[in-house]
Amino acid sequence: MVIVTGASRGIGAAIARRAARAGQPVCVNYCSSRTAAESLVAEIHQTGGTALAVQGDVSEEKDVQRLFDAATAELGPVTALVNNAGTTGGFTKIIDLDIERADSAYRSVLRSVLLCTREAARRMSLSSGGQGGSIINISSTGARTGGAGEWVHYAALKAAVNTHTWGAAHELAPEGIRVNAVAPGLVQTDLHQANGAPDRPDRLRHTVPLGRIGQPDEVAEAVYFLLSNLASYTTGSVLEVGGGR
Repeated sequence: MVIVTGASRGIGAAIARRAARAGQPVCVNYCSSRTAAESLVAEIHQTGGTALAVQGDVSEEKDVQRLFDAATAELGPVTALVNNAGTTGGFTKIIDLDIERADSAYRSVLRSVLLCTREAARRMSLSSGGQGGSIINISSTGARTGGAGEWVHYAALKAAVNTHTWGAAHELAPEGIRVNAVAPGLVQTDLHQANGAPDRPDRLRHTVPLGRIGQPDEVAEAVYFLLSNLASYTTGSVLEVGGGR
């Protein structure tokens, strides 16, 4: 069973659909978008898959515990986790940074990864009687480029996600757990509109060597590759899916 955090829309929803198509039971985690999450679960059921929507703020310890308990009770032992949840804190220059919004981004982007990875490791570790498994962290190419003029705070958090990926991969390998990351670039989701820049993909299209905007399904394919046995000898990797940008 795979848990996908922040899976009600965009890249998270595409990942949930991809896992379900491969026959994996999927827990669709959401924080506030209940209607979207339940709609996705219904869609997966209609195509013959197995899915469950579970509400939870994955930056909160008690919610993470409840999420994993509910998913395990309904879908069986967790063998895969995709840490996808996260908010950006908005577009801003450093001199105008609202520290409260940056703190909120920290909680959703990095604290959630720490909490969910800890819970998954406790359940999947061979030494705890688990089956091992795979963890994928959703990073960003901004972790490499820095996000200057837009969201340096968010890029820094995603860089921390990469560092966590490398460290966790080394620590959890003896426990049968592979840890990797996928770093999307410019992808067509509602993130841009939610941050007040719906025209951002078209405006930046010329900066992408492949000459187009990525789609959530393309990110989902990369995630599922790393989750699957096709990547059985891969851990501690950060796979960029950004068209070369």
